[in-house]
Amino acid sequence: MTKKPMTDSSNHLDKIKKSLSRRNRAEKRFRWYGRMAVFVGLAAVMVLFTDIISKGHGAFRITYVELQVTYDQDMIGVENLTDPAQLALGDWEALSKAALRNEFGDVSGRRDKRKLYGLISSGAGYDLKDRLLANPLLLGETENVWILADDDIDTYYKSWLDGEPYAARMSAKQIQWIDELHAQGKIRLQFNSNLFTRGDSREPEQAGIRGAVMGSLLVLILTLMLSFPIGVSAAIYLEEFAPRNRWTDFIEVNINNLAAVPSIIFGLLGLAIFINFFHVPRSVPIVGGLVLTLMTLPTIIITSRAAIKSVPPSIREAAMGMGASKSQVVLHHVLPLSLPGMLTGAIIGMAQALGESAPLLMIGMVAFIVDIPAGFSDPATVLPVQIFLWADSPERAFIEKTSAAIMVLLSFLIVMNTVAVWLRKRLERRW
Repeated sequence: MTKKPMTDSSNHLDKIKKSLSRRNRAEKRFRWYGRMAVFVGLAAVMVLFTDIISKGHGAFRITYVELQVTYDQDMIGVENLTDPAQLALGDWEALSKAALRNEFGDVSGRRDKRKLYGLISSGAGYDLKDRLLANPLLLGETENVWILADDDIDTYYKSWLDGEPYAARMSAKQIQWIDELHAQGKIRLQFNSNLFTRGDSREPEQAGIRGAVMGSLLVLILTLMLSFPIGVSAAIYLEEFAPRNRWTDFIEVNINNLAAVPSIIFGLLGLAIFINFFHVPRSVPIVGGLVLTLMTLPTIIITSRAAIKSVPPSIREAAMGMGASKSQVVLHHVLPLSLPGMLTGAIIGMAQALGESAPLLMIGMVAFIVDIPAGFSDPATVLPVQIFLWADSPERAFIEKTSAAIMVLLSFLIVMNTVAVWLRKRLERRW
């Protein structure tokens, strides 16, 4: 009997060690590649968030100018504050203009006065009107009022406080007047409540997101009311009751395909069916909810089916062994156990619908809407479309408004996704 040389076994061991060493190095490289990918992704997100926050944080404060306003009845031209006709014809801008002339009494000439009046917002007169209507006893009285400044003044004053004054649209006299107001403590930054209490406006300092937020809320309510019951019902039928044949396979394939269809296609579908065929009015939450329902249905159906599949077959078998019918098994056992996963999928679908703008642009929700919508049939826009409109505006002040609206939208999306994760962790059952 011959023995194998020791050199052969040692060579074999060396090969194994080298192979293990190569695999270990490859595994370490793979782990580092993964870590680098995560780091690059997080860095990109941080850069994006930093850029948005740096541009948008200024929109939460806005410039106000303190002026001494006299509510002169003859100047306004209104004798009865309860008469809508007189209120509509009243010269409310005269109050703010007179206050500016009293503050800077040495200003003369039409051009200089026009520059002087440009220190405050063109809607300042209506703010004074609202103030007077809220307190009619002010008629004939004089008080110091903080009046909203014009967007150019706001942009300059913020940049001046930051040490990099932006005076592209400012005259030398306006800069001099602002310096005087600052020295007297009559100009300052305050919290911009208009951003959250007003609708859209062509004047940046007057524009707010309340109308867009209300429109998004109405659209999401309608989308949830339609998509969740329809999506859950379709998932239950396909998973529990539908026979396995070509037709169900065809339906399942198309549901999966619809989940990957670009969202603008659903906008074209809504334009062709809901608006052109059924004559639903444009730019109303009803048509927006219908379009987003079509878009979110595949996501809800797929996630609901996955939740139903996660219920162990033993639950069904035990219930049927106790004499329960198929419907009782589904309604009393399968549906309650799979509901947490269904809710998570619905929230993710709503978050996706909240951030969509392309399908809503196709159905006319890009209109300029000033009034706050109060119902499903009122003209409205949504927050992503509002961001799109502001991003296309030429005024510099709309840049920070756009970034601030993006911050609000991201906050809503983060909250909705956090709720989805919490629900999944809180309600899920491990088998």
